[in-house]
Amino acid sequence: MLGTPRRRARRTALAATLVAGALALTACASSTDAGASADETPAPVAADGSFPVTIDSALGEAVIEKAPERVVTLGMGSAETAIALGVTPVGIEEYPWGSDDTGYLPWIHEALEAEGESLPVQFTGGTEIDVDAILELEPDLILAPWSGITQDQFDILTDIAPTVAYPDLPWSINWDEQIETIATALGQPDAAQELIDGIEDQFADSKEAHPEYADVTFSYVYTTGPGSLGVFLPDEQRVAMVRGLGLTVDPVAETFDETEGTDSALIGLENADKLAGSDLLFTFYSDEQTRQEIEAQPLYAAIPAIAKGALVTSSDQPFVTGSSIINPLTVPWALDRYVPMIDAAIAKSAQ
Repeated sequence: MLGTPRRRARRTALAATLVAGALALTACASSTDAGASADETPAPVAADGSFPVTIDSALGEAVIEKAPERVVTLGMGSAETAIALGVTPVGIEEYPWGSDDTGYLPWIHEALEAEGESLPVQFTGGTEIDVDAILELEPDLILAPWSGITQDQFDILTDIAPTVAYPDLPWSINWDEQIETIATALGQPDAAQELIDGIEDQFADSKEAHPEYADVTFSYVYTTGPGSLGVFLPDEQRVAMVRGLGLTVDPVAETFDETEGTDSALIGLENADKLAGSDLLFTFYSDEQTRQEIEAQPLYAAIPAIAKGALVTSSDQPFVTGSSIINPLTVPWALDRYVPMIDAAIAKSAQ
């Protein structure tokens, strides 16, 4: 399984918050009116599991007495997995930074439109969860296994509906475990492995289609501004996405000490030369001005992959978001977009 050696790798989204807002995990735009309203109750979930179901988390138990009919999701990835299981949430946390001109994450609105489903209501999440908006949705289940909700937020949400939080640390659940958790909460435990296998099969197909990638090493880097340099570690989800395509993580990543709770290491720009063995560098920028500032730094520009232009990067916010999280909707959406970018960088690396 592509998963990782560590069953519960410390989650990447905390690292993402270090990167100048590149993955805005806390939404700041106003709630969206589109989607189901509180009086439009969807059909009950078809469950092949038995209820009641009890799911433990670091913040407390969620006891789900029967198949949920009105699901709300917080954090990342839960809405996508629920949709893949045939359950359209009535409400989801909004992500303006990664959304397209519809106001939704593109893989979510594309999947729902293809099924003829209404788009969910969106509401503010993160540190300022719009509890009133959630109350109006009258949920009977709140899914937040890959999130940063606090104990106080969990206690408030649990008074509204059973709430599934993370197993250990905030943002601390692996992608496959998240799928298993959500499938269990929705009464479809047997469907989890099918979704996991589907993702693994897509990665396997990509590797088979691009055997040349196996000999290409890469590092996935980020910055917190000029003068800084960080490296995402092999277990981090956006690194796992690239590994899934068949490329090999530069072994130097194993020599860096993790910045606690982030699946990444801030190594400092003074250590940029340690990335000399990486054929390609992957990264992202919040905007073009930031890219110019970072790439103008002599130590950064001297990294061989940078000097050759063997850089896989994007300032397209939906792509940056979609390629950073592994779930049944993002993987097919991101893989096809990744391949031409990687091929172009490999061609420059060979020059």
